Amino acid sequence: MWEVKEHFEAPLILEKLHTLGFAVGSTRGVVRVEKYGCGAEFRHTPDGTYQMTILPSIMMNGQFTRLWDAGYQKFLLLDDGRKYPALAGQLVNLRMFNEELRTAIGVPTYYNEALGSTCRVTVYDRLKGRPGDDPEKSVKTFATVEYRRLSSAAKTGEGAS
Repeated sequence: MWEVKEHFEAPLILEKLHTLGFAVGSTRGVVRVEKYGCGAEFRHTPDGTYQMTILPSIMMNGQFTRLWDAGYQKFLLLDDGRKYPALAGQLVNLRMFNEELRTAIGVPTYYNEALGSTCRVTVYDRLKGRPGDDPEKSVKTFATVEYRRLSSAAKTGEGAS
């Protein structure tokens, strides 16, 4: 997962990204950049530059998600605790968005990140009796019944804002 501590000039964030096909929306010093059903957020800093505050994420119903690797499958987590299985098309779009955004703002891509999707939440330990042996308990999520509707919307590109 990339960590961006750099600050970016306003023309780069507000103008250049728009010319490269990103949807750029700004409200009270917060800039949301979206493309391919994915997004990232930048905030205006006191020195007049912008800093990335939300890393590239898959968008679901206008909300940023966190990608969770449960070991057997990847899931999208919403802030309210709901989880949805991540679809292959969503992961492909996240990778394209990530690569294009990095190139546009001049952030290097490192080898491990270029191999595929990196997750913010990961549970690898599956040994019974150890913390993390049950991914559902360790991440504290709950399943949703909306999955079929949202997954079909994601395939057609309708559900993302």
